[in-house]
Amino acid sequence: MRSTRLPDRIRVSVVMAAAAMLVPVVSVTGPAVAGAESTAAAAPLTNLAHLDFLGDEVTPPEQEGHTTYDLAAQPSLGVLWTYADARDGGTFERVGGGEYDPVTDTWSQGAFNADDVSRAAIVYLRHWQQFDDTSSRDTAFDLLRGLTYMQTVSGPNTGNVVLWMQPDGTLNPSAEPVELPDPSDSGPSYWLARTVWALGEGYAAFQDADPAFAGFLQDRMNLSLDALDRQVLIRYGEYQTVDGLQRPAWLIADGADASAEAVYGLAAYVEATGDTRARAALQQFSEGIALMSAGDARTWPFGAIQPWALSRSVWHSWGDQMSGSLARSSAVLDDESLLDTAIRQNANLTPHLLAGSGPDHSWQPGPTNRSQIAYGVDATMQNLLAVSEESGEASFRDLAGFAGSWYFGNNPAGEPMYVPETGVTYDGVEFNGDINRNSGAESAIHGQLSMLALDATPAVALASQAAQQRSRVSWQLLEAEDGRLSNAATVVTPESAWTGEAEYSAGSYVELEPSGWVRNTVDLPVAGRYLLMPVFNRQEVPLTSVGTRSLIGRSPAGVVSHGGAGEQGVSAAPGYLDVGTSQLATAVAAGPNAVQTFYVGDGTTAQLDAVLVQPEVEWLVVSGGGHTRALLKSFAVLQRSATIAVPGEGNVLVSVYDNQGRLTARTWKSGDIVTVTLEPGGFTIAQR
Repeated sequence: MRSTRLPDRIRVSVVMAAAAMLVPVVSVTGPAVAGAESTAAAAPLTNLAHLDFLGDEVTPPEQEGHTTYDLAAQPSLGVLWTYADARDGGTFERVGGGEYDPVTDTWSQGAFNADDVSRAAIVYLRHWQQFDDTSSRDTAFDLLRGLTYMQTVSGPNTGNVVLWMQPDGTLNPSAEPVELPDPSDSGPSYWLARTVWALGEGYAAFQDADPAFAGFLQDRMNLSLDALDRQVLIRYGEYQTVDGLQRPAWLIADGADASAEAVYGLAAYVEATGDTRARAALQQFSEGIALMSAGDARTWPFGAIQPWALSRSVWHSWGDQMSGSLARSSAVLDDESLLDTAIRQNANLTPHLLAGSGPDHSWQPGPTNRSQIAYGVDATMQNLLAVSEESGEASFRDLAGFAGSWYFGNNPAGEPMYVPETGVTYDGVEFNGDINRNSGAESAIHGQLSMLALDATPAVALASQAAQQRSRVSWQLLEAEDGRLSNAATVVTPESAWTGEAEYSAGSYVELEPSGWVRNTVDLPVAGRYLLMPVFNRQEVPLTSVGTRSLIGRSPAGVVSHGGAGEQGVSAAPGYLDVGTSQLATAVAAGPNAVQTFYVGDGTTAQLDAVLVQPEVEWLVVSGGGHTRALLKSFAVLQRSATIAVPGEGNVLVSVYDNQGRLTARTWKSGDIVTVTLEPGGFTIAQR
C-alpha cells in the first residue's frame, strides 16, 4: 500500500508515529571553470521527458469561486499527476493520491495537486528562460492557468488555494485522510506559499513576453497578498513562547520552510515590479525566517535555520530552502544581515551534513529519519549556489559539487538516483541502501530544478559527478536503550515516539536516576580527538539540577546539563529534545571502545535518548573518472590538521575555509596521502 501524501508539516508528524569527469573548482571565474563550461555545454543534464509524461490536461466543470485566465476561449488547463509508480520494463504508471475508486474515477485525495503544479511551473519557466525553449514557455503558461484555477477568487477564503483536483477537474477541498487546513483553502498553507513562488517567477518571466497574461498573474499575486495580509502578516511583530524561546508568529503555517518558498516568489516579483506591498511582505517574511536561526559551529543545530516555529528540536532537509531564499532576499532588499544568516548555516551545518550521512530527511533532533529524497538534496544544493552567488565566496560552489553528487552515486545506495537519458529522479533512498524506484512529481520536479542549476554552473556539474564514495569518517549513533544498563537506569518506550514537537530516535529512551549509567560500545574508525553529543530531553528545572557525563574508555568529557528549558508556551510538550556537546579530555585509540554515560545531578530524573560520537575532524572522500575530491569539517576550537588519502594523478589543490566560508589558505600538495589544515569550526576541500 503506498503512503498517502499529506501536507508537509502533518506529514512530518505522521512519519514520526557518467559523463566527462572532474575539473577542479578553483574559483568561480578562473580558467578551470571557463574550460568546464565549454565541455559541459554539449551535453545538458536537464531532461524534461519524465516530467512531460506526468503532465496532463483537464477541462473542469463550472465551480463557484474558481476561474482562470481566458477560460471561455481556452477551457483546458495544464495539470500534473502526483505519483509515477515503476512498472516492468522501465515504464511508469501515473497515479493519484490515496485510494482509487474505479466507479467514480476519483482518488480519496485527488489526481493533481497545487503543490506540484506550482513547482512544475517553476521548472518550465526556468527551462524556457535558460534554454530559450518555447515549448517550455507554453507548458509553463498552461500550468499557471491550472494553478490559478485552484485559487479561490471569491468568498471568505479569497486568495487561498484548494490543494487537490480529481481527474475530471473537480476540486476536492477536503481530502481523505484529513489534511490541515480543512477545507484546504480555509487558511494559510504550503500550497498558498508555493503558489506565491510560481506567481512571482511567472510574472517576472511573462512581463515582456505576454503582458496581458502577466497582468493576470499580477492580479492573482494581489489576491495571494490579501490572504497573507489578513491571515499571517496581521501578526507581524508578535511572538510566541516555545519552551522559553520567543519565536515569530507571522510565518506561513508556522513554517520558515513554507515562508521561504513564498520569499523566492516575492523576491522575483519585487525585483520585476518594485511593488511596495510585496516588498513589505518580503521584508517581514525574511525577518521571520532569519529569527529561526539557532546554534553555532559546535552547538545544535549548528547555525541552521530551523523549519518549524513550534519546535526547538526539529531540522529537516526537505524544503530547507530558508538560507537560499534569504540570500536571494538580501540582494533584493539590500540587507546584508539576511545573507549573514544564510552563510551561517551553509558554512557550519551544511558541510557537517555533507561530510556525514548526507541530506537526511529529518533530525528531530537525533537522526530519526535517515531516508534521503531529491527535495532535500535540491534544497541543500540551491542554498549553496544562492549563497555563493550573493556572497561571492567560491567555497559554497565547492560544497555544491558534493551536494549534487547525490544524484550520481554519492548516497547510501552508491548508485545514481537520476537518469539523464530519461529525466527520471527516483523517489528516495533509505539509509540501508534500498532505492524507491518510483518517480513521482516532487522527485521529478526537484531533480530537474537541480539539473537546471547544474547546467547553469558547469564546473559544479562536473564536480557533482565525482560521486563514488572512497571513505567517510563521521558521527556514529549509539541508542541509549541498546546499551547495558546499570543501577538506576530504565528503558522507557512511550506510546508514540513523536512528542508533538520532536521524536525519540528508535522509539525509546533511558531514564537515569542517581547512580544510573549506560554502557555502549563504539568501533572508532580512526584514533584521535572526539566529541560526545548526548541527545536528551531538556527539562523545565534549574540548569544544573540534572545532567550526564560521558566518556570513551578512560577519557572523560564534560558534563552536559539537561535542565534549563524555559516556559512551555505554545509548544506541544514541556521541555524539548536537545543535543549537547562535550569534548573528550584526551585523544582515544581506534577500534572498539566502551562509551559510558553517567547520571549527574541532585535527584531529578534524566531522560537520555542516544549519544552521538563525533570525530573532531570528519571527512568524506569521493572519486570518479580518475579524479578525487575530499571534504573535511572541523568541530575543534583550535586550528587542526588531518592526514587523508586523496588518490589520483597530478597534484592536490587544498582550499582552507573558515567557519564563514572565507578562504584562508590555498596550496598545492603532491602524493596520494596529504596533510591538510582546518580552521576552527571551518572546512577544507582537497581535490585533484
